[in-house]
Amino acid sequence: MNNHLLRFDKNKNYVIFDYETCGLNLASLNNKPWQLAYLVIKNDEIIEKNDFYLKWDSLPISDDAKRITGFKESVYKKRAVDPLRVLEDFDKYLYDDSFYVVGHNIIGFDVYIHNIHRILCGKSSDYSYMDRTIDTNCLARAKKEGIDLNGSDFLSWQYKLQNFRKKGLKTSLKQLCVDYSIDFDEGKLHDALYDIFKNYQVFKKLLWEVEV
Repeated sequence: MNNHLLRFDKNKNYVIFDYETCGLNLASLNNKPWQLAYLVIKNDEIIEKNDFYLKWDSLPISDDAKRITGFKESVYKKRAVDPLRVLEDFDKYLYDDSFYVVGHNIIGFDVYIHNIHRILCGKSSDYSYMDRTIDTNCLARAKKEGIDLNGSDFLSWQYKLQNFRKKGLKTSLKQLCVDYSIDFDEGKLHDALYDIFKNYQVFKKLLWEVEV
């Protein structure tokens, strides 16, 4: 029996998160996160849903990012709040060893955006939560290509999958919603809060198809 698998443990805690940003540059502090959404899940139940716009003195968001994410200046100005307060609330879960940290393409993007968020708030880099990170993009690639964990270090295995490329392999959140017949509004994808709800549905499906 594989009772050690996450799919059988209803007592596991998860924080599922997503950032929206000014662009795609992971090495520039100008790529500021302007939206952070996260779900807190305990005993298979969502106990918190959070959606914050982050207030910066300047926000050099690219035209492409505005188009893709549906960014609206008027909404941002109305909703934006202190990014340090948001970070401190989020980090209480991120650095809590009882939580798994889940997201789509987070080890390729969002964990680095979180680091930018920390640095902009005057905090040091801290990736100590990474051994509890689960990337649904990597799980989907493993499932579609039949790549098993087979006792490998979980994080290293995910990074190999993050870098795995094959023509025709599609594992976007949109594609996974299609694969699992999950209803979605394409116009709402790339809104952080909408994405994490859809990702949670995808994650629950993947847990029954990938042995982790």
